[in-house]
Amino acid sequence: MNKNEATIETLNDLIQINNDRILGFENALKELKDQDGSLRTLFTGLIGDSQNFKMALATEVAALGHDIATGTSTSGKLHRTWLDVKAAFSSHSKKSILEECEFGEDAINDAYKKAIADEDTVAYIKDILVEQQTALQQAHDQVKALRDSIEN
Repeated sequence: MNKNEATIETLNDLIQINNDRILGFENALKELKDQDGSLRTLFTGLIGDSQNFKMALATEVAALGHDIATGTSTSGKLHRTWLDVKAAFSSHSKKSILEECEFGEDAINDAYKKAIADEDTVAYIKDILVEQQTALQQAHDQVKALRDSIEN
């Protein structure tokens, strides 16, 4: 696989992972209670961030002359299935919702770190990814801090 093909594959993987993130936060929104307005605002903002990230990545894939990935990743589908099973048994507490969101934020951060570290990822794409990963890390830290602030 040449560098161009590897870059396209990486970008399409990250597009799918952002789709996973969007769907994960949409599912989390469904679990929130009416009084969780600040979390609704946060999750809605994070969905918007991933939509913007996706668009930036898709623009690069299109510029390279390839098809843009749609859907979600296989690992994301497996994770959501696990969440659905767990949800049947959990209390849907704010803390458990935030724990699952943090788990998802860990996964997307890891994917970005691997893409940035990949020697086949071209420099200007790495710059885009570093900027997005910085925002993702900040979101992770915010979700984690909120989770940690909730007593059992």
